[in-house]
Amino acid sequence: MTTASFAPATASAPGLVPRAMMLAFVAALVFAVALLAGPRSGLVLLIGLGFGLTLEGFNFGFTGPWRGMILERDASGLLAQLLAIAIIACAALPLLAANGAELKGAHAPIGLAMIGGAFVFGAAMQIVLGCGSGTLVNAGSGNAIGAVALPFFAIGSFAGAYHLSWWTALGSLPVVALEGAGGLGITLLGLAGIAALALMLGRRGSHRLPARYWGALLALAALGILHLVVAGQPWGVVYGLGLWVAKGVVAVGGDLSGSVFWSAPGNAAQVEASLLTDITSLTDLGLIGGAALVAWWRAGLGSPVGILPARAWVAVIVAGLVLGYSSRLAFGCNIGAFFSGIATGSAHGWVWFVAAFAGSWAGIRLRPRLGLEARR
Repeated sequence: MTTASFAPATASAPGLVPRAMMLAFVAALVFAVALLAGPRSGLVLLIGLGFGLTLEGFNFGFTGPWRGMILERDASGLLAQLLAIAIIACAALPLLAANGAELKGAHAPIGLAMIGGAFVFGAAMQIVLGCGSGTLVNAGSGNAIGAVALPFFAIGSFAGAYHLSWWTALGSLPVVALEGAGGLGITLLGLAGIAALALMLGRRGSHRLPARYWGALLALAALGILHLVVAGQPWGVVYGLGLWVAKGVVAVGGDLSGSVFWSAPGNAAQVEASLLTDITSLTDLGLIGGAALVAWWRAGLGSPVGILPARAWVAVIVAGLVLGYSSRLAFGCNIGAFFSGIATGSAHGWVWFVAAFAGSWAGIRLRPRLGLEARR
């Protein structure tokens, strides 16, 4: 985690009455969303809050464990991610096979732009120490770098979607989805193979998962399955961020008819519809809110502010834009492509993982050169 944030180091934990009032406020908010947009929207927001509570509460994410594996040969975080994906796959693939009309997986084609986008995304996420979900959680918990990167991530997501048809025209394969019992077997074997490789390359003892990792992976798996059942689609992040900007563009008189993506009937309708009807937006808002709640509950938002040079903030802005843009080209971030993609049988999730992990290696080596190792 970065040391830069907005809050002073003297923040103290709230008392019993403020905590009770906050819980009542959150419950009322979820209830209000359910009344305004329907019970499903209220449940999806609640699931999003659960994701935020889990990631911030257990201090778990997707960027940090990859960084730990590359720099310290610590395989524990990556193993926890793989276990969570395996648990979801055991439920998701049979559910998709039995309910193909009501449920859909996070399936996308493999293409040149997708591979390049995943590599660039992996590098950028190590620069800001946050992927899609990580940027939302960091921003919600009062992390200055996350808060600065988030709006630029959203702008990049909108722009990447706007240009997506041009990039996919460079060449891509048909969508390949692993289905049924055979697909589940291949998925579990693949996850076991990556786990075995991580154990072989990891340092001795890194196979032992700390208790917080077990709590995080079990909670994420349960929430991931619940999200699929309630929302009818896997957990995703990137679409919602781009949609927020698209709504803003239209609100100020902008025309999106020049984009194949944003002018498509389904997306155009979503731009005009209430934000409370968009599944990804609700989970994104829940992520931010859940992380903010945990940070506030513990000791108030934020932590001591580190000293970062101007070039570091420029790098954060550029990396935020790149994160959003590249994630659209790659058909998702660590959540939509890696976590949910593999768990619902998408072949592109495996290719995304390899490309993004290679990009992370490059991004880790770029980070110090950009001045992003804070001085105290």
